[in-house]
Amino acid sequence: MPPIALPHDAKAGPTKPEVRAVTLSKLALGPEDHFVEVGSCTGAVTIDAAQRAGRVTALERKADRLETTERNLAANEESIRADVDLRHAEAPTGLPDDADALFLGGSRNFEGVLDHAKETAVDRIVMNVSRLEVAGEATAAFRERDLLEEVVQFQVSHGYELAGATSFDAQNPVYMLVGSATPPSDAEGDSSTVAADGGTRTGGADG
Repeated sequence: MPPIALPHDAKAGPTKPEVRAVTLSKLALGPEDHFVEVGSCTGAVTIDAAQRAGRVTALERKADRLETTERNLAANEESIRADVDLRHAEAPTGLPDDADALFLGGSRNFEGVLDHAKETAVDRIVMNVSRLEVAGEATAAFRERDLLEEVVQFQVSHGYELAGATSFDAQNPVYMLVGSATPPSDAEGDSSTVAADGGTRTGGADG
């Protein structure tokens, strides 16, 4: 995919490229997918997703940030393959009922969003969190709804020149929660998988 351009800024800043790469890998978007983002901000994830999915719905509660999303989308229009619907709404209000993949870039009202994802059987759910306490609350919320598949913690450091050598500037750690509201299955009907807590998660006819 071509690199995206973000000529227009929002004070919150975009999701970093390395974090977007992992996020999109977990979402595994295809041309038939309907991707939904909660909190589009600069539009960085929205644009990346729109290069892969068939449809994209992006919600943003702040009008100025939604305008930034729209302007950055226009700057990348040649690489956009999806039909994109931008909505000025605060989730869970405004969420569609037919999403295949859902990304939460912030923690506001996340429990209501997860309830909606559970009710509408969203297949792939990713939530990124930067604060430890919120990560704990979000992990518990995923587990309570039987959504959690894995928790990933990672940190990216960028090199810079210092006194003729290379030093590194570490970015804030990211806690990534990955889940699904659809039961796992396989051709044999045995769908036991290792859960995030080390136990097993079973779905299918005998689940």
